[in-house]
Amino acid sequence: MTPLSATVAYRLTGRRVEVAEPLDLSGADRRTAEAVRFLRECLSQGLEVTWRATGRPSYDAGVLRHLPPPAELPGSEGELTSWRAGYRYGALYHRRGPGFVTVLDRRERGTAVRLTLDHPGLLAVFLRLQEPTPLHAADREAVDLLVAERLVLAAGGWAVALPPRIRRWPVPCTAI
Repeated sequence: MTPLSATVAYRLTGRRVEVAEPLDLSGADRRTAEAVRFLRECLSQGLEVTWRATGRPSYDAGVLRHLPPPAELPGSEGELTSWRAGYRYGALYHRRGPGFVTVLDRRERGTAVRLTLDHPGLLAVFLRLQEPTPLHAADREAVDLLVAERLVLAAGGWAVALPPRIRRWPVPCTAI
């Protein structure tokens, strides 16, 4: 397994990850994009992650509810309770094919949205945003479209894709 992050201090024991320092969710700079990427990759690899949050999000934190909830979310007990109640594995993920990506979004209870990204420019931006990217270095029109579909978090001058690529499917795989 490749390292999850060079910017987040963590300890990996079997299939469990424990994050050493609180992750910044404020959206003020690159740290939020790095935190989201780290959590997304933990989910992608089927790892159970224990983490704490810091910072009050400057964006709709509901876009993160597909990620494992933190143990602590200072100043937002109601948001944390809602996150914990709404979290379920596989609520948002993507699968790749030749020349396209399919995204399944079930973050909102009672709805399931399937999107196919096959426009070359849009697909290229989505794939580039698997790593945190400065907004000025990305195609702004494509980023804005992906943000509107709640597939990308753009905050603090940085953007990062939200849907994990599920690499470990539960048994039975129809469970998600």
